[in-house]
Amino acid sequence: MRAILFCLFTIIVISGCSKNVQYSEEFKEKTAGRYLFNSEVVIDVYFENNDLFLKWQGEKVMKPIILDENTFFVADMYKKFHFVEHPQTKKHYLSILDEDDENVISYDYLKVSDSFKTPSMYLENKEFDKALLGYLDIQKQDSTSVFINEIDFNRKGYELLREKKYQDAINVFKINVALYPKSDNVYDSLADAYLRNGDSLLAFNNYKKALELNTGNDRAKEYIKKYSKNK
Repeated sequence: MRAILFCLFTIIVISGCSKNVQYSEEFKEKTAGRYLFNSEVVIDVYFENNDLFLKWQGEKVMKPIILDENTFFVADMYKKFHFVEHPQTKKHYLSILDEDDENVISYDYLKVSDSFKTPSMYLENKEFDKALLGYLDIQKQDSTSVFINEIDFNRKGYELLREKKYQDAINVFKINVALYPKSDNVYDSLADAYLRNGDSLLAFNNYKKALELNTGNDRAKEYIKKYSKNK
């Protein structure tokens, strides 16, 4: 409780110190834009009537406490930030100020182009090939990332199946197959989607693959048996 009260007190004090800074158009143009917080989250930085704002994941708007032209405090994140430019690459970053030594410069959140999309954005726009490339890149960097959870992709695919968006579901399940080629469940789900879409042969091929990976997959066994009998 004391820690919470101290944090609230600190925020109130800093809020009272927020400065009225007149930003130049050059500064606005250089700093406004999109910053990559992580593989799936973008922070939008923008100005309105000379006020600086941050938009979190395209939804939550945060109005930081201005400390000087280049430095601000975000109460929601309880961190101080400043804008920096990498001396070699000339790329721009949103940098977290070190609590112990504010002279230490880190390059935390890279500024990306306005057209930049995260894998989930590509997925939402049904750009499945680009989404897959993004997810594979995430997996290459961190195979345990929460952004490439097999169960989540499976759930998304079945949501689409319930909406009778069969081809979209197939594409989502294909992403899961590419990410987890040794899982019988991803082939089982893809087979189910093909079957509902009326493609019995592709359903058979994927159920066969599922059974190869897991000989105890009863649904795959049953379908393969019925398919072979009808042939």
